Amino acid sequence: MDSWYLPWFLFSAILLMVPGLPTQENFDVDGGLDQDIFDINEDLGLDLFEGDIRLDGAQDRNSIIGEEYRWPHTIPYVLEDSLEMNAKGVILNAFERYRLKSCIDFKPWAGEANYISVFKGSGCWSSVGNRHVGKQQLSIGQNCDRIATVQHEFLHALGFWHEQSRSDRDDYVSIMWDRILSGREHNFNTYNDQESDSLNVPYDYTSVMHYSKTAFQNGTEPTIVTRISDFMDVIGQRMDFSDYDLLKLNRLYNCTTSLSFMDSCSFELENVCGMIQSSDDNADWQRVSQVPRGPESDHSSMGQCKGSGFFMHFNSSSVSVGATALLESRTLYPKRGFQCLQFYLYNTGSENDQLNIYTREYPTDNVVGTLTLVEEIKEIPIGSWQLYHVTLKMTKKFRVVFGGVRGAGASLGGLSIDDINLSETQCPHHIWHITNFTQFIGSSSGTLYSPPFYSPKGYAFQIHLNLSHSTNAGIYFHLISGANDDQLQWPCPWQQATMTLLDQNPDIRQRMSNQRSVTTDPFMTTDNGNYFWDRPSKVGEVAFFPNGTQFRRGQGSGTSAFITHKRLKSRDFIKGDDVYILLTVEDISHLNSTPVQPTPTSTVNDLCTNFKCENDGICIVQNGKAECRCQSGEDWWYMGERCERRGSTRDTIVIAASSTAAMFALMLIVTLISVYCIRKKYRRRISSNTAAMTLENQHAF
Repeated sequence: MDSWYLPWFLFSAILLMVPGLPTQENFDVDGGLDQDIFDINEDLGLDLFEGDIRLDGAQDRNSIIGEEYRWPHTIPYVLEDSLEMNAKGVILNAFERYRLKSCIDFKPWAGEANYISVFKGSGCWSSVGNRHVGKQQLSIGQNCDRIATVQHEFLHALGFWHEQSRSDRDDYVSIMWDRILSGREHNFNTYNDQESDSLNVPYDYTSVMHYSKTAFQNGTEPTIVTRISDFMDVIGQRMDFSDYDLLKLNRLYNCTTSLSFMDSCSFELENVCGMIQSSDDNADWQRVSQVPRGPESDHSSMGQCKGSGFFMHFNSSSVSVGATALLESRTLYPKRGFQCLQFYLYNTGSENDQLNIYTREYPTDNVVGTLTLVEEIKEIPIGSWQLYHVTLKMTKKFRVVFGGVRGAGASLGGLSIDDINLSETQCPHHIWHITNFTQFIGSSSGTLYSPPFYSPKGYAFQIHLNLSHSTNAGIYFHLISGANDDQLQWPCPWQQATMTLLDQNPDIRQRMSNQRSVTTDPFMTTDNGNYFWDRPSKVGEVAFFPNGTQFRRGQGSGTSAFITHKRLKSRDFIKGDDVYILLTVEDISHLNSTPVQPTPTSTVNDLCTNFKCENDGICIVQNGKAECRCQSGEDWWYMGERCERRGSTRDTIVIAASSTAAMFALMLIVTLISVYCIRKKYRRRISSNTAAMTLENQHAF
């Protein structure tokens, strides 16, 4: 263990504290307002289509239907210098969510003809679909740097419109037209099936693409009322993709697998997700629904579903000290070279029982595999489900191996595991586990501070969760005085803290976790002229840990509108009265440098500069040449090299009829002339034959 962890590790089991001293006022990155995308843009005076969509002159509502508006599965992008540093990190995190849950990937632009340029414009907005304009802009402006906002705008860029503009919208919600801001009524239009495709997916109240109930309101009453009242506070969520969002995205882009997802197992099926019992041990794991000494139910359903809910259990009470039970995953094939293993663990055995995590790697021509110990999990708390993460770095095909080990001391039960997820993502640096959580919601005792943690760079920090407000929960990141402060750079430069309230759904792909990020800007100052992120011993206030140890805590940065209490009580944020907040602090200073812009291999802008399409046609590059894609409707179209000529069904019928008549007339004339010529030729022959016969008769006489 690194030396700087030791002073704090001793407190980790008890450091859930309510400070006795008054604290500095925290800094709200969003002004303490839970503003949606459309509120931000409206305050800026933007009049965008449906609030956040940029239309060009050639765009029509059927973009989602046209194949020409699809991006390749790997989308080139540029993060422009105008972006705030925090926004850059959030955008990269949003890309990871796309990789985890779809086959859509992103890569830095390397000269491709079309790419997405993400910049800090006025507000949050995007075009819909691939516009084939070369540099296609997407704005992540001030206060738009929330991960679900980025996901929302990139879904537009990928070809999606808002959920409530579907043709069947009125079956599910009612629009209160008299409550809408004057001049914004058009934002609530619906479009028929020929203009927008729902991809045969049911209407989705939980979509990240749905308006909130207060969108474009002229007062305090909702503009959208759900026909099922339970969804009134659900619409407009900005946490993550919904299941139906992902279904539509994966259908539109023909995704059959996700890029970074590897495996998920809740042991509900008897085949236990293809796991096998090892032959190199002396005990087995058993698939069970409960154990007499606990757990009484699995973690997936927490006993809510009768007749279901299973987990794997190693009964350490039935074996001698030192006995092992190895459970191996199916064979897995890595792509990225790093993985995160996540699972829940329950201990009812000896306090000395332990779980070892191994990998069995299969180098070329090695059918047995090489077993390598990755981590030993000891001192497992007794009597409750606990969340664990283990970082792997596999590059060849492998299995994950769970090894239960019987420890010394009396055992009345054993070890249980459930809800295993493996993905090629980075593990969080720390986990803040809060027990008996619901008692703090809306309570005067709801001001909670995490144990102290250390970032990879050595900065000490705490998280402040404020649950005392009547409607919202707030969350803040604080630097605190630590063991390494003399060796660190101050003010703290460009460390991005990401705080994630975990949705404890058993399948990582179906989670809708709530996340906020803040970044330490070394140039940020307070009202009294101090640097906000300076050394806590210099600018912080005195605070105490529960054991009386004194330290200093700097001001917090975050938001008082992290999540509403209603949303907090939804989904699986609270499970068994436990809540988990995942914490990562990354150095993103490398994003502060200007990337070298590549030379385009074939830019649309260059080829289309002097090639203008008429009648709202779109210039594209096909086989290295500029061409026009012409607009068309049900019974009309434009054609020609530059879309200069208009055609229609009526014109075609007229032309066809005229052509038929002309052809008939021409054939009639040809026929008459032919008949005339033949008759004339025939008459000549008859006349010639008559003359010859007369002459012959004369000679005969």
